[in-house]
Amino acid sequence: MNAQPLQTGQQATSAQPPSPSPSPSPLTVEAVAAGIRRRVLEHTLRNNGGYLSQACSSAEILATLYLRVMRLGPSIAPLIPRAFAGVPSRDNPNAFTGAGYNGPRASELDRFIFSPVHYALVLYALLIELGRLGPDALEAFNTDGSTVELIGAEHSPGHELTAGSLGQALSQAGGIALARRLRGETGRVWVFMSDGEFQEGQTWEAFAALAHHRIGNLGVYIDANAQQCDGPMTDVMTIEPLADRLRAFGAEVHEVDGHDSEALAAPALARLSGSGAGTGATPRAVTATAPTPQHQAEPAPTDRPLVVIARTDPCRGIELLRERAPKLHYLRFKTPAEQDAYEDLLEHWQDSSSQ
Repeated sequence: MNAQPLQTGQQATSAQPPSPSPSPSPLTVEAVAAGIRRRVLEHTLRNNGGYLSQACSSAEILATLYLRVMRLGPSIAPLIPRAFAGVPSRDNPNAFTGAGYNGPRASELDRFIFSPVHYALVLYALLIELGRLGPDALEAFNTDGSTVELIGAEHSPGHELTAGSLGQALSQAGGIALARRLRGETGRVWVFMSDGEFQEGQTWEAFAALAHHRIGNLGVYIDANAQQCDGPMTDVMTIEPLADRLRAFGAEVHEVDGHDSEALAAPALARLSGSGAGTGATPRAVTATAPTPQHQAEPAPTDRPLVVIARTDPCRGIELLRERAPKLHYLRFKTPAEQDAYEDLLEHWQDSSSQ
């Protein structure tokens, strides 16, 4: 294989023990995913609210991206995040982004763009599990002056840009990927998205641009949990058949079990082990006869954006959530008895991890 993801253990900062097992052995996707769910549940209980179902659906996707797919360097950001220094501008030299938690910028390293910024707590929990963010960082969550925001922005840990209204991050990621290709950089751009973003017109405009410019050094992982703010996707506005629609827009598309790390990693690793753009290099030139306005030369497979649709369960690992279905977007406890049931689950996890 021409490009291997850097392992978390290569970071300058030692990784936190995975949850629920405190074993010092190398981190696994399964252990990190369990730790994400535990930390988000702890936070939800402490604050009587949280995006818990998003942790249930996306934990394995994000853990797989960081441990098996993306080539990232060690974190260069502080374990306790800096306070907000103002918005980026030419007059504000102190402004910063949260990209440092994903390592330094280098031509051979990947860039990670986090699109559904309401999943921010899930990303913070992941960074803590990997030792890229200190466990005390969540003490400043959603407080005035903190960058550890409820809805992540460009200065939040692990975030490189502000996604704005859902769907805007992909367009920005496409520009980054095109610039990297033009500069001859071998690193790739990876984007994490939610399926609700495919109800946004800008998402489809972005895919049309990616196909037109043959952006093969960009990969997209979609948490397809079939849920959104107002209920099931099928009731609000269906996006299916999503795979067929994305293929029609020129993407290489794979549908996988979003809780199976092997299935999640396989499409990306296959692309990385190929040639040309598959290894992050500049896509090969199309050798067909120069296209006319009526006939565009068919792009090579590695000249297409890679899309992995991860079909997920928004209640995975926390069966109690099914009692809330179909409204799973944000959990706020309705009764003391309901909160007690979740407290019992957390206590069970903690007891299991101490054995």
